[in-house]
Amino acid sequence: MAKIVASSGISEETYLPPALLSFPPKTHQREYVKEAEMILFPLMDDLLSKAELSPRDIDILVVNCSAFCPCPSLSSIIVNKYSMRSDVKSFNLSGMGCSAGAIGIDLAQNLLKTSKTSYAVVISTEILSSGWYSGREKSKLLLNCLFRMGGAAVLLTNRKEASKSSKYRLITTLRTQTAFDDKAYLTAIREEDDDGKLGVTVSKGLVQAAREILSSHMAIHGSRILPMSEKLKHVLSIVGKKIKAKTGEIYMPSFKAAIQYFCLPTSGRALISEIAKGLKLDGGDVEASLMTLHRFGNQSSCSMWYELAYMEAKQRVKKGDKVSMLGMGTGPKCCSCVWECIRPVAGASNNNPWSDCIHLYPIGALSSPP
Repeated sequence: MAKIVASSGISEETYLPPALLSFPPKTHQREYVKEAEMILFPLMDDLLSKAELSPRDIDILVVNCSAFCPCPSLSSIIVNKYSMRSDVKSFNLSGMGCSAGAIGIDLAQNLLKTSKTSYAVVISTEILSSGWYSGREKSKLLLNCLFRMGGAAVLLTNRKEASKSSKYRLITTLRTQTAFDDKAYLTAIREEDDDGKLGVTVSKGLVQAAREILSSHMAIHGSRILPMSEKLKHVLSIVGKKIKAKTGEIYMPSFKAAIQYFCLPTSGRALISEIAKGLKLDGGDVEASLMTLHRFGNQSSCSMWYELAYMEAKQRVKKGDKVSMLGMGTGPKCCSCVWECIRPVAGASNNNPWSDCIHLYPIGALSSPP
């Protein structure tokens, strides 16, 4: 574990819950709930305060956490804490890995299509103490090394007047999965070891499975968002390759022709590098992903929001810019969201997670993938 952490690109300033800072770690249901409340309640308080809303104004609530699924659910814990309305549409997503944050946005978007003038809150987090593996199988120790605390709450609405105060407009979402393929399905699975201790087994085929699902996902995604010129170059290169008896090269479209900024999965430097190669991205395009991994670690489904906060703190996102968020999780599954900035975004305000350290980034040695 020490070797993995040393080469992971994660700094010593990341966060672990109190339960895992004890020796031995406290892995009990009571500690899991405490950790959940430590994250969820401040998130809701901050969101409601900034949006100047009452809990009873919320029509849709989506909470996602992969490893921890208590009874009552996390969404019910929030409904109870804030005395939300009896008709609030609440959903709790679990077991969907790092892709769940983007999936939550996709779910909220579809619900808003059927509800007029509504507010939807999507909360993404991971409860680390419930997923801690205390055994000795190396294939199950990886998650102990990379995952850290974090959370994000996002407010979405279909109210017309919100266009004056909102920062982004959701343009499109896309979901793909390969759970039907046994080989891909078994690349990351939670199971007991020989001593009966629960942990997530990560196989060596995970990177290949991620590469394959990303390829199929981006092919569909590209057909939706890429300009006609990029699509035409790709088609002509395929035709040319056939005419030249397979001697020509197939042109790979550049997603930078349609997207200005990218928020990628922070599952490790190796995966960030693989995705960057597949999408033809350079060091500047993956800066936010690498810096988020360094400062906060892999925060699962909420990492993409920390990446967006990094770009906002650097005052890079301008009106009209498009931001692509990509989530990849167990299953395997892949989900992406594309946003358009509709008003200028301020720098590192007091409630931006980077406000106290943005001046230290980027760190030169980590500014490009390995």
